Order: sequence, then C-alpha cells, then structure tokens
Amino acid sequence: MPHKVKIQEIGFITHNVLRIQTQRPADYNFEPGQATEVALDKEGWREEKRPFTFTGLPDDGFLQFTIKVYPDHNGVTDMLQTLEQGDHLLLDDAWGAISYQGPGVFLAGGAGVTPFIAIFRYLAQKNQLEGNRLLFANKRERDIIMQAEFEKWLGKDFINILSDEQSSKFPHGHIDTDFLKEHITDKDAKFYLCGPPPMMKSVQKDLESLGISKDQMVAEELS
Repeated sequence: MPHKVKIQEIGFITHNVLRIQTQRPADYNFEPGQATEVALDKEGWREEKRPFTFTGLPDDGFLQFTIKVYPDHNGVTDMLQTLEQGDHLLLDDAWGAISYQGPGVFLAGGAGVTPFIAIFRYLAQKNQLEGNRLLFANKRERDIIMQAEFEKWLGKDFINILSDEQSSKFPHGHIDTDFLKEHITDKDAKFYLCGPPPMMKSVQKDLESLGISKDQMVAEELS
C-alpha cells in the first residue's frame, strides 16, 4: 500500500533540478543513500513509478527529493514540473544498497550525486566529513547540483570535471584512469559509485585497473 504524502514545497534549485519537500508519514524510515519508488497521485500516473533518492536526513520532520527533470522525455520527471504545493505523491517503502561504510572517494555523474547528498548532510551533522572526497562529473558548470553546499562541506575535497564546457575553474573531460590516479590518495578506502550505467561500467573498470577491488566499491549494482 503506497504512502500518500502532500507536497509542502517545490521549486527549481538549478535550471533543470527540482527540490520537492513533502509530509513524512508516521513511522516512515530510511537511511542516508536510500531511495523509494515515487508516483504522481493523478489520473493516469499512479502506476508510473520512478526511483528517487531521499536527500534530506532520517531525523527531519519531512521528506525531501532532489530530482533532475527531462522535459524531452515526456514522462514522470516532466510531469513533476506541473505539480504545486498541496498536490500529492505516492511513495513505496525505502530501499537501496548505497550506505555509508566509512571514509572514501565518492564518484558521481550528474543526477547520480543524489544518494550522496543525504550521506554528506549526515556526515556534516555528525562532524565526520574528514577523509571523504567527491569527484563529480557534469556536462557544464550550471549542471552542478548543490555546488555551494558541497564546497562548504568538502572544500578542496570537492573536485569537479566538465565534459562539454571549457572552464578555467575545472578540468575538462571525464572521470577516467588518469583523473582517478590524480585524485585517489588512498587505495584502501571505500569507493562509492553512482551515475549513468555507461559511466558506472567505465569507472568500475578503471578502478579495478588501479588495483581497487569490488569489495571496496559501494553501488546499487556492479558489473
């Protein structure tokens, strides 16, 4: 039975990323890094479920999602833009294999950073950010989700790379073997991966070529 929750706040935080805050059902629990299946409580959309990650904290009195929308897909994320305060979403129970297992390197591509938002929020709350680093790949600087927050939390350990834009601030290219060699200082650390499947496959292969074992990697799926 899905949980019906009312939207309390909704708005864009970048040109294509929505932040949605909803009511939190009684006894609804999740761990930082977990997700749920979400549907719109509208005719014709209640069975169209999509996975979205919680980006708030487990002890918040509300639920929060940070969602990249794709207007050209003509689907659920596009429809999310039409929602307003007071509309409802339908949520399943929480699930997910990404959880914090100790200091390490977080590797994200685009909206793949969302599981890490709650984890870094949690670590900031506990004053346990030290020893963690985020390598974040995007197309352009304007695509970087929560850039100011990550800079505040991580400082020099927040490292970006852009594939479609030349910038004096950030390197150009993709997270590849050379980029990993440059920014991995401890090969015994944990490695947290989340991004588009082709990127995940490539990064996993590059990590393994550097001597990182699958046992050190934390992701929803590994090939």
